[in-house]
Amino acid sequence: MTASEEIAIVGGGIAGLGLALNLHKRGIPSRIYEAAPELKELGVGITLLPHAMRELAALGLDGEMIAAAVAMRESCFFNRFGQLLYQEKRGREAGYPYPELGIPRGKLHMILYRAAIGRLGADRIVTGHQCLGIEQEGRRVRLRFRDRAPVECAIAIGCDGVNSAVRRQFYPREDMAFGGINSWRGVTRMKPILTGHSYMRIGSIHGGKMVLYPIAEFSDGGQLVNWVVNIRSDKPEKNDWNKPGRTEDFIDHFMDWRFDWLDVPQMIRHAEVLLEYPMVDKDPVDSWSFGGVTLAGDAAHPMYPRGSNGAAQALIDARVLAEKLAEAGDRRATLKAYEAIRRPATSKIVLANRANPPDFINIKVAELTGDKPFDDLGRFISQDELRNLSEQYKRIAGFARADVN
Repeated sequence: MTASEEIAIVGGGIAGLGLALNLHKRGIPSRIYEAAPELKELGVGITLLPHAMRELAALGLDGEMIAAAVAMRESCFFNRFGQLLYQEKRGREAGYPYPELGIPRGKLHMILYRAAIGRLGADRIVTGHQCLGIEQEGRRVRLRFRDRAPVECAIAIGCDGVNSAVRRQFYPREDMAFGGINSWRGVTRMKPILTGHSYMRIGSIHGGKMVLYPIAEFSDGGQLVNWVVNIRSDKPEKNDWNKPGRTEDFIDHFMDWRFDWLDVPQMIRHAEVLLEYPMVDKDPVDSWSFGGVTLAGDAAHPMYPRGSNGAAQALIDARVLAEKLAEAGDRRATLKAYEAIRRPATSKIVLANRANPPDFINIKVAELTGDKPFDDLGRFISQDELRNLSEQYKRIAGFARADVN
C-alpha cells in the first residue's frame, strides 16, 4: 500500500494510538503523525473506568495497565466538612468483569506507545509533524504540516485533542465553552488515604471541590495520590493550559479542610507536581465527518474532565471506527456510519457533565443541608436516592454494570 492509500491519524495521544492498534488488529495499516518531537511520559493521573479497561483488554493491554496502576475498590462522596455522604463499591468489587484503575497518565500513554511500536513498527509513528490543515480534492486527502512536506492519504482521522487543528478546519470560528470553573491538579506522595483503594470526592463546586485517588504504590507502603480542585469564579478569566500552578492562588479555599482521615492543606503544600488549567469543553457539533476526514477522541467531543470518561470515550471511538473501516464498502461512507453511532452518545455525555455531573450527589446534599454539617443525613435524603443519582450518571456515561458486562 502506498502512502497515498493509507489511513493517516493526526495525533499520537490515547485516541490516536488506540485507533492505530485497533486498525492493526483488523489488518488495516495506518500511520500516525504526531506534533511533538518525541513522545514522553508526561502528565499527572487518570482514572480508567471499567469500560475503558474493556477496550484495553480487547487490545491485550490490561495486564500491563493493572501492573502500573492502583485498583479502585470504592468510591466515596464527602461534604466539605469531611462527613461521608455516600459510598459504593467500584470495579471488580462492584461485580464488573474489569477493574477500575488509577494510573499516571504518562504510563498509560507509554504502554499504548510501546504496543504501537511493537505491533505496527516504529516507522508508523512519525513525530515532529504539526498539522496545520487539510485539503481535499476528489478522493484524495492532503495533510499540511509546519516545516514538513505535505502528505497524501485516502482517509484522515483527527485525533489531535481539544485544540484540534483538524476540527478547526471545519469549525474555524469555534471557541472553548468556559463555565467559570478553574482547576488545579497535583500529585503528592503520602500515606494511603482510607482503604488505599478509594476514589474520593469532597465538597461541591459552589464552595470548592476536590477529587483525589491513588495512582501508584511504593515499596515503603506509601502512595502517589492524584488530586484536582475545582473553584468557581465570577470573573470571566480562565486559567492557562498546563501552566505550573501556585498554591497561594487557591489554598485559602481549603485551609479548614482538616479531617480525621485527611489534612488537605498539608497534601496541597507537599505536591510534587502542580498544574493549573480551565475546566472547558465545546458544544456538540452536527457533524464530525467531511469527505475523507473524521474526528475521534477529544478532537470530536471535548468534555469536562469530570467522571473520568474522556479516555474511555476516546478508546470506544477507536474501536468503533476501526470496526466500521474493516467492513466492506466505501470507506468514506463508513466514517458517517461511525459518526452515527458515536456522536449522539458522546454528545449526551458532554451535556450531562455540564448539567448532572457525577458529583451531583455532593451538590444536592449541600443544597438540602444548607451547606452545613449534619447529624442525620437521612433527614434530608436517603441512601437509595443518592444511589439512584450515581446510577443515572453511569447509564448516561455508558458504564452502568449491565452495559459494560
